[in-house]
Amino acid sequence: MTMKTKTTALLGLAGIIALLQSGCASGGAGASAGARPYPFKDCLVSDNELGSMGTPITMVHDGQTVKFCCKPCIKEFKADRQKYMSRFK
Repeated sequence: MTMKTKTTALLGLAGIIALLQSGCASGGAGASAGARPYPFKDCLVSDNELGSMGTPITMVHDGQTVKFCCKPCIKEFKADRQKYMSRFK
């Protein structure tokens, strides 16, 4: 690999990482402009304090930002979205 090819590859990788961190490349999983803010300090599913299990995971569902303490909570949320979204009412 030439130095130019390596540099181009690293810049591309850096761009992908930046998009993933901002949620832009995750199919709407990240917070987006116009979404209602998340009003709680705990995980929507487990009630664990956000940040207690590492960096909280944020996604937008039907225009509402939702936050989870860990990946398993996302799976549980997807199994019964209506149950968890009722908390916002």
